[in-house]
Amino acid sequence: MHYDPIKRSLGSIFNKSPFLRKLFYHLLDLLLLRAWHVHNELKKWAAGKGDQVNILDAGAGFGQHTFYLSGMNSKWNILAVDVKQEQVEDCNKFFSAINRKNVKFEVADLTRFEASNQYDLALSVDVMEHILEDVLVFKNICSALKPGGMLLISTPSDQGGSDVQGDGETSFIEEHVRDGYNIREIEQKILSAGFSKVEARYSYGTPGKISWRLSMKYPILMLGASKLFFIILPFYYLITYPFAFVLNYFDTILTHKTGTGLIVKAWK
Repeated sequence: MHYDPIKRSLGSIFNKSPFLRKLFYHLLDLLLLRAWHVHNELKKWAAGKGDQVNILDAGAGFGQHTFYLSGMNSKWNILAVDVKQEQVEDCNKFFSAINRKNVKFEVADLTRFEASNQYDLALSVDVMEHILEDVLVFKNICSALKPGGMLLISTPSDQGGSDVQGDGETSFIEEHVRDGYNIREIEQKILSAGFSKVEARYSYGTPGKISWRLSMKYPILMLGASKLFFIILPFYYLITYPFAFVLNYFDTILTHKTGTGLIVKAWK
């Protein structure tokens, strides 16, 4: 199904005021298991870091993760890029309204992104599954990082990522150009792009897969069928979210032999 129209519909509802936009970000952080994993990794990375930090949010989308990063330290400088002009303009307007002066959004195609030794951290959350020329993007990000800088990636795996369970199935989200990465494949691609070290692990193990269906797949399918489900949605989450919360917690603390998501860290 097409995910972007639903995201735009939700964004239009929560974009009516800065308060509602912040509420939207916090709700996404609670609902989306990938945010739980990414936040845990960001907290580990941030330990001991000073104020002189430059960060690249490579494929910022709605700006959810840029918002989280800019709240971790108001002195960090963050460049958030996205290929969609509409989202970039919207995010610049919002971040200006809430006086987050350490953030700037720009339109950029990651396959053509050029920078050299500028960033301490690059973040790529649910981006690489949308880009066919992935090794080129890894090379561009590697070039943009300072020596010792880290790239943090969250992306679907080939173990059922995008809810693809068999060879004959297609991605649940039609905007994806690949259903998911093999864990060794993405490690090799990143190393071939110039990174010196890679660590990859599975996310969305058994608890996460159940949580994702409860908190994301079923609501999206309902909203795709009819916008009337916007009315039912709060009551649906009132019943299901306590279960999803517990499942998310266990997914983040357990080590998974396999999973439908990948968390990848790479150092220049």
